[in-house]
Amino acid sequence: MSARTERGASGVRPRRLVVVTGTGTDVGKTWWSSTLIHALRARGLTVAARKPVQSFAAADRAPGTDAGLLGAATGEALDVVCPPHRRLPVPMAPPMAARALGRPSFTIAELTAEIAWPEATAVGLVEGVGGLRSPLAEDGDTRTLIDALDPDDVLVVADAGLGVIHGVRLVVDALPGRRITVILNRFDPGDDLHRANREWLVGRDGCTVVTEPEDLATRWA
Repeated sequence: MSARTERGASGVRPRRLVVVTGTGTDVGKTWWSSTLIHALRARGLTVAARKPVQSFAAADRAPGTDAGLLGAATGEALDVVCPPHRRLPVPMAPPMAARALGRPSFTIAELTAEIAWPEATAVGLVEGVGGLRSPLAEDGDTRTLIDALDPDDVLVVADAGLGVIHGVRLVVDALPGRRITVILNRFDPGDDLHRANREWLVGRDGCTVVTEPEDLATRWA
């Protein structure tokens, strides 16, 4: 077994390491991650989630932040999902939020070094912030994080409506050689545009497209 499959940035590597990113902010990454986690755990798989860094409005309470929702889904403590010093209560990109709070800057290498997994984790999900190219640290974004972690799968969450083909193409083109699954969030099978977008992404662009967390959980179980 190769070092890649045995170990991650820190500790034992999950059997399936997944990075969740999106075409932009508020496309549903955390909802999809949390719902997928519940579906995987219902099938008997051990799942852990990590949010290397997060920024949020100061009025938001911890249980309702991305890391809080992920921890509620996996059964892990908030501080395990996202370390306290990486939770930044300013609604800006994380490196900007750190500057606004007067906190030290940080790098992608520092974020990845803080990711550790429990033994015998079947699926480990790492969720980025915003879209793929949104700043994650002083020296990189989620694309840089993906290069550092070398995950088995990348989930690209996108809103199913107008503009999705453009957004998905930009993300896919930025990740050559990666195994990508496109997630069409809020997909309505009765919506002509949603159906046409899915058909185009599959038929014209050759994307693997999923619209329901249960379907992806069944594939991975």
